Amino acid sequence: MLWNLLALRQISQRTISTASPRQFENKVREKQKLFQEDNGIPSKSLPTPDLKSGVADALLYRATMILTVGGTIYAIYQLAMASFPKKQG
Repeated sequence: MLWNLLALRQISQRTISTASPRQFENKVREKQKLFQEDNGIPSKSLPTPDLKSGVADALLYRATMILTVGGTIYAIYQLAMASFPKKQG
């Protein structure tokens, strides 16, 4: 029993230690160059997305805002419907 536990411990350590770590490319420098470049495109401040970050970021921002506002309106509507139950009879 003890040998099985030791073998399991050794296998688990070997598996974890030999796993290759995922290497992600650091894109911070590229983004800094993009946003600091003086090309006539304004860089707005938060909460709106920057024009320099591209169309995809603007679309994601707008979709998030639509879902957030729509969800808030729907939650208030449901709360109002639950507050005033229908009359029976």
